Amino acid sequence: MTPETTETEMLPKFIQIHFLAAWPGALLNRDDAGLAKRLPFGTATRTRISSQCLKRHWRMADDRHALHELARRHGVEGVRTKRAIEREVTGPLRTRFDDKAVDAVELAFLTKFYGKNAKDPQQRQALLFGRPELAWMREQAERILSENPDAAAAKSAAEAWIKEEKANLNQLRDQNVLAASLEAALFGRMVTSDTRANRDAAIHVAHAFTVHPEQAELDYFTVVDDLSRRDQGDDAGAAGVFDTELTSGLYYGYVVVDVPLLVSNLTGCLRGDWAGDHDRALAAQVVEHLVHLVAEVSPGAKKGSTAPYSRAELVLVEAGDRQPRTLANAFRDAIAVDSRTSNGSLGNRTATALLAHLGALDDMYETGEARRHAALPDLVLDGVAGGSLRELAAWAGGLVRDAAI
Repeated sequence: MTPETTETEMLPKFIQIHFLAAWPGALLNRDDAGLAKRLPFGTATRTRISSQCLKRHWRMADDRHALHELARRHGVEGVRTKRAIEREVTGPLRTRFDDKAVDAVELAFLTKFYGKNAKDPQQRQALLFGRPELAWMREQAERILSENPDAAAAKSAAEAWIKEEKANLNQLRDQNVLAASLEAALFGRMVTSDTRANRDAAIHVAHAFTVHPEQAELDYFTVVDDLSRRDQGDDAGAAGVFDTELTSGLYYGYVVVDVPLLVSNLTGCLRGDWAGDHDRALAAQVVEHLVHLVAEVSPGAKKGSTAPYSRAELVLVEAGDRQPRTLANAFRDAIAVDSRTSNGSLGNRTATALLAHLGALDDMYETGEARRHAALPDLVLDGVAGGSLRELAAWAGGLVRDAAI
């Protein structure tokens, strides 16, 4: 393995997070038939956890590293919904203004964002609005209603304002005066009606998959009728007979943080100027929190019957200025669950395969990523600096905070 680059020798344009985590007897992510999601890869079919599932749980986590709490503290909260206008913009104004006038302004705003689907929430696209954006629109709606108390006047004023201020609104949005929410900055935002409102995701998440062939079991179970009485001629007591699939596995997962894009999304700076004189404190905190979330927050359906709570047994973080690359191909040849040629555990043999593949890539490409890891004793990567998860997360955040041209 080639020598690692030190943090001071390059700008960390990309931060890569690799993790190994195991869950026994769980159904972490289901398909439309209720079965575990799968992935054909290399020499075997694997059990899979979709990137959407992983991101959803990291976004919604409610602990000391919760992203929504970080957003609240920095005033960059976001809400993904079809009803933002009714709930957050015009809704709070209904106690102060005539209902018909509010209805007129509400419809004008809804038409701006949803077009022909303005009156039917079920047909709308769920949009991601930042809290500052919603507050700004509420202020504008309040002004229009204050100046135009009857419905006809309010309707005309709202439509005129939207039409006349379109260029200014787009300019404000492009300049990030109406800052994107933290969620949009991280995971992207798509608005089909106005591509200039879109955000590219700064966090890229791969589907996690088992490093070994799928391990599945069909679980048969019954629901017992508590009031059933055999002595009164009732049946044996089963109110229902069901089955469900359970799986076990050691999963490899992969996350990439596009640091320039993250800083640009959060501060409004040009992507190419991200390492200039900008406040990167929030971007650094995002990276630090993300390392914790990836390692500590479990996805999982059927929580009540499987308690699918686990934590990563190995987390490897790399920082570099070249295109990132997955280490998934270390497991293209599936790791054998039982090995006759090694006394090492499945985790140990998986970590060994990952380290060997990493070394081969280093020798071939010499890209010189800086890297550190946190791991349980059996999965320690020899030759890679190690420490606790807290230390690893702080190191990753520090790379973003302290970057300089």
